[in-house]
Amino acid sequence: MKKIAFVLAAVGLMSVAACTKSPEAAAVENNAEMVADNMEMTADNMEVLADNSTNAAAADVLENVADNMNAAADNVRDAADEKADNM
Repeated sequence: MKKIAFVLAAVGLMSVAACTKSPEAAAVENNAEMVADNMEMTADNMEVLADNSTNAAAADVLENVADNMNAAADNVRDAADEKADNM
């Protein structure tokens, strides 16, 4: 029950916070979210390629690229949040 109340409170606060953002800030965050989601999907595809690879060196490279792509997606989200906060 406590978890449900916490989730409901968080949703309520997020909706209030969303109302105070300018349309430009919301657009920045939405665009960054789409870009980051696409980057994460690409990383997921690279991990699948790594899993299916018979070459261990290539698999390691693909895993590293996937990890870097996920980190870059996080950076995109963080940068967009910062930019939206400063608008």
